[in-house]
Amino acid sequence: MSGQTRGKEVTVTSLRVPRHLIASAVLAGIALLATACGPSGSPAAAPTVTTTVTMTVTPTSPGPGGGGTPQPSPTGTSTGSAGPGACPTSALHVSIGNGNGAAGSVYYPIVFTNVSGSACTLFGFPGVSFVTSPNGSQIGDAATRQSDKPVQTVTLAAGGVAHATLQVVQALNFPATKCQPVTAHFLKIYPPNQTEPVVLSFTAKACAATGQGVTVLNVAPVQPGAVDS
Repeated sequence: MSGQTRGKEVTVTSLRVPRHLIASAVLAGIALLATACGPSGSPAAAPTVTTTVTMTVTPTSPGPGGGGTPQPSPTGTSTGSAGPGACPTSALHVSIGNGNGAAGSVYYPIVFTNVSGSACTLFGFPGVSFVTSPNGSQIGDAATRQSDKPVQTVTLAAGGVAHATLQVVQALNFPATKCQPVTAHFLKIYPPNQTEPVVLSFTAKACAATGQGVTVLNVAPVQPGAVDS
């Protein structure tokens, strides 16, 4: 044995590790590290909240141009009725009642009797004028309307009666040059709002002049009953 100390021989075996195994190990370590540093357990899913919003929408009335949300048409049940219609001339018997003289005039009721089998109505003023004959021409001006009585709808049942007061002014009260007095023998009477007249025999002094401000006939609106109460 020589004087040098022989060292021990060490045999080193070199191991080759494939790259893909190294990469897998590194990724696994990173995952373990993230798990260790983070909160324990899996995070709970966030709850889902459903909110219900109730909205009250006020419709917009349509303007002049038709814009906006259209409003529903109001509906309802009518509780009224049309009622009787106007009395036609054919449904009426027309007559002249007894006159009542006062202060240069005579007042006569023009009486309307419903001779039909159903109710009808009269409203307003009759038309009255003197005429030369049943089919003749008008004499002077037609009757003017007096407004001292209320204008009202008068309902006549079958057989019912209404009247309108006719004032006949004495024609001789007016200057003859303006009046041109004549004797009339007929009155033409239109029931209110009708176009078919009735002609009655009626004798009185009349003014033949027209547009001279000489008024011989004046008539009031129709009132209930045969005479003024």
